[in-house]
Amino acid sequence: MEIEVTGIKKAYARKQVLTDITFSMEAGSCAVILGSNGSGKSTLLSILAGVRRADGGSFLYRGTDLLRRPALIPKVLGYVPQGDPLMEELNAWDNLRMWYDRETLKRELADGALKLLGIDGFLKTPVRKMSGGMKKRLSIGCAVLSHPGILVLDEPSAALDPVCKENIRRFLDIYRKDGGIVLMASHDAQDLELCNMYYILRGGALHSYPYDGDFHRLAEAL
Repeated sequence: MEIEVTGIKKAYARKQVLTDITFSMEAGSCAVILGSNGSGKSTLLSILAGVRRADGGSFLYRGTDLLRRPALIPKVLGYVPQGDPLMEELNAWDNLRMWYDRETLKRELADGALKLLGIDGFLKTPVRKMSGGMKKRLSIGCAVLSHPGILVLDEPSAALDPVCKENIRRFLDIYRKDGGIVLMASHDAQDLELCNMYYILRGGALHSYPYDGDFHRLAEAL
């Protein structure tokens, strides 16, 4: 397995949010974590991304425990939180320049991830004037700077128009087919079509769910 997560725990004060998060993923797989508001989805993803610290457990990627070597996380994992981590006063190009050197940026815009995401179409647009979909695509573009083997996304399609959703899904599908691992939290039925692994986060633990395309039955299980 490329990823092996075992026994991750997290508590805030006296509230135990995550009790025993355990799962594994292979290269080219896509998993979605579902759950009610406050179930701990964002907490889990931020722990894997190195933003928060776990109280216990391990996160092995190709045999290396990233929780014990957090400096490696940005090199192998791209993270897109719910809130867009962008500089509002800058345009798309200047935001990307904070992550990419000029030559790499030009190459990715001509025939790479940034081209696939359609970012070349709004390079001079200030972030404050962007639509939600443009901001999300730019955030993903920043996250894939180092061509990470893992991409973690928190509600990637939330409040986006259908065209932007399709653009992002097309990119994620290509990323996965190229051997990347996608882990997301989502409540969008179309996002689930990309996935081959489904988990419900309940009571601080992940429970595998046999999703068969019946979204209404899934919603009742949350």
